[in-house]
Amino acid sequence: MSKVNKIIYLITSFVFFVIFDVYFSDLIVKSLRFKIQGNPVFSLTYALNSGAAFSILENSKMFLIVFAVAAFLLIFIYAVRNIEKFSTFSGFWTAMLLAGIGCNLYERLMFGYVRDFFKLNFIDFPVFNISDIFINIGVLAIIIIIIKNKYLKK
Repeated sequence: MSKVNKIIYLITSFVFFVIFDVYFSDLIVKSLRFKIQGNPVFSLTYALNSGAAFSILENSKMFLIVFAVAAFLLIFIYAVRNIEKFSTFSGFWTAMLLAGIGCNLYERLMFGYVRDFFKLNFIDFPVFNISDIFINIGVLAIIIIIIKNKYLKK
């Protein structure tokens, strides 16, 4: 795949993840006006998070915005500059990570907080959202790719 096609793929994947996140987050938050029964695995619980993961840095809105913008730009610039080294697989996970960062940033800018709604019932774990899932899966996949590529070269 050419460099231009890889960049188009990265951007298209990013747009897909953003649309998915925004659409389903809004749908879930609107549905929370009604009583939704949980199950032993998870339930929907609306929470306003003015901090980062596990509510750390609570009420540090400006710092979190600057950090998210910097992380987004650094990852995006790195991806575009090194796109010829990226596989389609790497581009997919990078787009997912960027969408997670971007959507949490969007909510923080639009609402002043991030809307969390997934609650795991089988473990004491903070409420989280789709963007958080995208960030965690994206980071984990990229770490696996880096480790795999490092050991394949040896």
